[in-house]
Amino acid sequence: MRERSCDIAVIGAGTAGLAALRAARDRDADAVLIEAGPGGTTCARVGCMPSKLLITAANAAHAARHADVFGIDAGSVRVDGPRVMARVRRERDRFVAGVRAGVDELPAEIRIAGRARFTGPDTLAVDDHTALRFRAAIVATGSSPAVPEPLRDLGDRLLTSDTVFEIPDLPESLAVLGGGAVGLELAQAMARLGVAVTLFDPGTHLASLRDDGLAETARRLFGAEMTLRLGCRVTEGDRAPEGVRLTWTDAAGATGTGTFARVLAAAGRPPNVRHLGLEAAGLSLDEHGMPAFDARSLLCAGGPVFLAGDANADRPVLHEAARQGRIAGANAARLVASGRHAVEAPRRWTNLAMVFTEPQTASVGAPYDPADATLVRGSVDFGDQGRARIMAENAGALHLYADRSGTLRGAEMLGPACEHLAQFLALAIADGLTAEALLDRPIYHPTVEEGLKTALEAIVAALDR
Repeated sequence: MRERSCDIAVIGAGTAGLAALRAARDRDADAVLIEAGPGGTTCARVGCMPSKLLITAANAAHAARHADVFGIDAGSVRVDGPRVMARVRRERDRFVAGVRAGVDELPAEIRIAGRARFTGPDTLAVDDHTALRFRAAIVATGSSPAVPEPLRDLGDRLLTSDTVFEIPDLPESLAVLGGGAVGLELAQAMARLGVAVTLFDPGTHLASLRDDGLAETARRLFGAEMTLRLGCRVTEGDRAPEGVRLTWTDAAGATGTGTFARVLAAAGRPPNVRHLGLEAAGLSLDEHGMPAFDARSLLCAGGPVFLAGDANADRPVLHEAARQGRIAGANAARLVASGRHAVEAPRRWTNLAMVFTEPQTASVGAPYDPADATLVRGSVDFGDQGRARIMAENAGALHLYADRSGTLRGAEMLGPACEHLAQFLALAIADGLTAEALLDRPIYHPTVEEGLKTALEAIVAALDR
């Protein structure tokens, strides 16, 4: 076995790992990148980019079918499943190739191919070919789809967010397990492409919406495009001649069965940490095999190990993974150069999460707590908002929260252009703006963003009272 030493071992060449490597090397640390493959980052390969390609195709079909609201007859719409999926893969592969090209440009001497595992508090083994001694390590191994126990023997009839984009054609029917961001996005896209979709979730609030009113609106709107079985748990899954036969139990204890051509497991992506041998690094692990770590510095308790990106399951979105990689890389370099006292714990970014359905959903900042009497709420109903009506996307609402000083704290929304509204509010919250101060900023007419004025004015009026 080849022996080697370095300052910093970065495990994983995804978004967080690549950002960590760059940050460490920018500080003149001897950093080594270990990658088991397949590479290309979760976002480009199986996440953000291919899912948005599928969603965009689905929304084009939906818009054509519903153009009559504008007095336009688009005629019969035919979805060519193989062509849809071929374009998804073709464009997906372009994104992945761009990422891989960047990795290939790294010096060969700082890259090690293989699967890493800790063999001691400062040593790693990479497959059976390299023994690596480090002074600090960064775990950025990403995540993988969870597959519920009842579905594990379904073979190729089971799809996950890692495999769904590889199917050559669209299935006739699809059961989707999971009503979070991934499950709901893919369920609506498939439904709009002509697939008969049934979505299962043990909860009642789609897209992680917390507000009961928004959740009820979401059930009504998404339920018009697919069959929703909320409050249900799938208990059995068996191969059948025509596909997969599922058995489920609802909240009242009643059972049901149904047959679907394919099943998509979209009920979460746990971190890829179990194969790493973290216990050998001297880290204390919980029942899920996760080490305790500081969410700001990303340093694990018990060893010179940092946990970044989806591997820490804290905020599994790309912009957070990129920032966490930079923080982990810089902190690892500081630790190597000056010891633990030099490690920094930057302020966390304002929370920002989106679901790219139609209507979109988003949450920003602190979640609303109806029991918190210090918060003031302002709302806008998109049902009669000017630009929303122009676009015939007038459904949903936005709830905005401020404290008693008027400082904006958070928002939750379901409606048109939420990706822009949420981004706008994230900047305002991060800058500590009050509702009154944001009202004094320009908002163009007529835009969906103009609806924010209604919510802001309600907060200011409530505080004046």
